[in-house]
Amino acid sequence: MRFSTRSLFVAACLLATLGGCAVGPNFKRPQPPQVASYEGKTALAAKPMAPETLNIVQGMDIPAQWWTLFHSKELNALIEQALKANPDLQAAQAALRVARENYAAQRGVLFPTIDANFAPSRQRNPVGTLAPTLSSGAPVYSLYTAQVEVSYTLDVFGGNRRLIESAKAQAEAQRFQLEAAYLTLTSNVVLAATQEASLRAQIEATEKVIASAREQLTILQKLLTLGAIAEADVHAQETLLAQSEASLPGLRKQLLLQRDLISALAGRFPSDEPAEQFNFASLELPQELPLSLPSKLVEQRPDVRAAEENLHAASAQVGVAIANMLPQITLSGAKGGTATEFSQMFQVGNVFWSAAASLTQTLFAGGMLVHKKLAAEAALDQAGAQYRSTVIAAFQNVADTLGALRADSEALQAQIAAERAAATSLEIAKRTFDLGSTSYLNLLIAQQTYQQVQINLIQARASQYADTAALFQALGGGWWNRADPKPGQ
Repeated sequence: MRFSTRSLFVAACLLATLGGCAVGPNFKRPQPPQVASYEGKTALAAKPMAPETLNIVQGMDIPAQWWTLFHSKELNALIEQALKANPDLQAAQAALRVARENYAAQRGVLFPTIDANFAPSRQRNPVGTLAPTLSSGAPVYSLYTAQVEVSYTLDVFGGNRRLIESAKAQAEAQRFQLEAAYLTLTSNVVLAATQEASLRAQIEATEKVIASAREQLTILQKLLTLGAIAEADVHAQETLLAQSEASLPGLRKQLLLQRDLISALAGRFPSDEPAEQFNFASLELPQELPLSLPSKLVEQRPDVRAAEENLHAASAQVGVAIANMLPQITLSGAKGGTATEFSQMFQVGNVFWSAAASLTQTLFAGGMLVHKKLAAEAALDQAGAQYRSTVIAAFQNVADTLGALRADSEALQAQIAAERAAATSLEIAKRTFDLGSTSYLNLLIAQQTYQQVQINLIQARASQYADTAALFQALGGGWWNRADPKPGQ
């Protein structure tokens, strides 16, 4: 088939000559923001020594499995379950497979299209009206036609290459969206575990307060019988006990909802909740907290990287729109055979072939191509603005978390001191009341203060754990230390 060999050779030469030309902007990665610190002057001036007291290490890398720094076997086991069964993560993994297959499919435009066709038919000519179709004059006959067609559209202006570039960028964006889903899931599991630990601690503290209040009520009722105290003191203690008991159902309800959330994160139904349970004894704060350099944050945040790839895809689409306005050159060829007998289709005299080239230039389409180009340029501007917004939000996220950790540290120290002072005050109030040196009102106030301080201390500790996990999430979660998700994973 000599014509097809020459045609392919000519096409190859044209591709080699014109292959380097691709219209539209060539994408360049945005430069990292030129900022030296995450926080503003107000925050830095307020507590300049706070990062050191929080053991924050500048430039420290983040491990891929950052949650293991909490040294909790239960937490590690729960996250492993969630990574295997969470449907949202599975959906993100499937979306990545879709994007990668679309990219692979788009690359097919680089190759010629080859079609094979076989068309058998049974025909009858009108007798005596027209000249017979066959030289034999037979009015009824069978016709068998088989052919192979080859067509190829030259990518003269790089439109196809821009389409491939856009599809690849979209696949990369989906990969980073998977990393973001991975990070969100693991962070939510850690936050849920710390919240469960907080609720269990609050329930335990409340139950102790209730037990103490009941014991105190029994003592007061005996003293009332002896006439040593007024009846109002007993009613005051009954009120304190009732208030403490009333707070317990709400805490247990929150714990129930938290367990349902943990089940959902692990990809389970509430009736099949995980066996792992959490309290502060099973969790340990990391000794050192990482703080990536500001110039590295745009490399580490998966949402920023996804926004960058969306910007890349939008840039390539501008090239596609421009190429669609330019001439389209297509080469085509066909070879086949036709005969009234199947076995004679490719005998001498029954073989046919064709070779053709076409050049198409749209002269008028109601402004469609022009406006599509303008729309692509507007989409590029939109993607650029969305990228900048994502970067600013990422830096704000880190700054907010650092400020929260600083406040957590201060609040925790203050609550520890308050708890010690309240415990001492309560002990003194009990002794002086037993000796008859103070009124019951002072004891009641000391009890109420100690109960509230205990709850505040637990909540302050939970906030510190939660904001520690939030810092790992804000910095990207160490996904770059994991293996790249393979197709099908």
